[in-house]
Amino acid sequence: MATIKTATLEINHREDGAADAPALIFSNSLGADLSMWQAQVDHFKNDYRIVRYDHRGHGGTAVPPGPYSFEDLSMDVVALMDALGIERAHFVGLSMGGMTALGLAIDHPDRLISATSCNCVAGYGPEGLKVWDERIAAISANGLEPLIETTISRWFTQPTIDSRASEMNAIRAMISATSVEGYLACCGALKKLNYLDRLSTITTPTLFIAGTHDLGAPAAAMQDMHAQVSGSRYVELDAAHVSNIERPSEFNLALGDFLESV
Repeated sequence: MATIKTATLEINHREDGAADAPALIFSNSLGADLSMWQAQVDHFKNDYRIVRYDHRGHGGTAVPPGPYSFEDLSMDVVALMDALGIERAHFVGLSMGGMTALGLAIDHPDRLISATSCNCVAGYGPEGLKVWDERIAAISANGLEPLIETTISRWFTQPTIDSRASEMNAIRAMISATSVEGYLACCGALKKLNYLDRLSTITTPTLFIAGTHDLGAPAAAMQDMHAQVSGSRYVELDAAHVSNIERPSEFNLALGDFLESV
């Protein structure tokens, strides 16, 4: 891993694969770091120049004062690409990373070969905003530790939690290591998320990956997003919120088929 300094931020990132291959960028969820994509790196590294990075406020990336916006998160990607000499890339994001994929496809389509938006929504109604307000209040008062188990139960189905104990413990540690200040600042971006009225403007080849058991980004909501993006693809996996970890083989197959079609 390495830290690269852009004009506005020090961004932690890691590169794998061949430097002269097409670029494939992976973007993590809230409360996660770039390690969440290891199964995808192992699968795709022979065919792509893979770049993983930590969002601002997460992992090894700097924690500037918040709240953040999705314009910030998208511009971080553009700045990272500029610093690494990447003109265009395939971009894959999950949850907050999937929302970043939407922002890039809407505002910076010239930098994308394709966009894959996984387990995310494009905006929140009153009930969703209430949930974020409650989470922000709870974390501000007590930190992240009391929310780790509820996060695990949202991210994965119970059979996965029960059968992959060692992996779940590593994920608990990843969440615990997240900066509280960075997490809260990203919550500020999520509260302001509103791409609902702009989805139809996306012309970048786009794949949506949903989880049948995902309560945070329901499959029905992702089907609606798919319907608004002309020519997009939709795949639904037998998973909860973090589908790339819960169903890595199926996820890699769906992503690989899409990337080869672009």
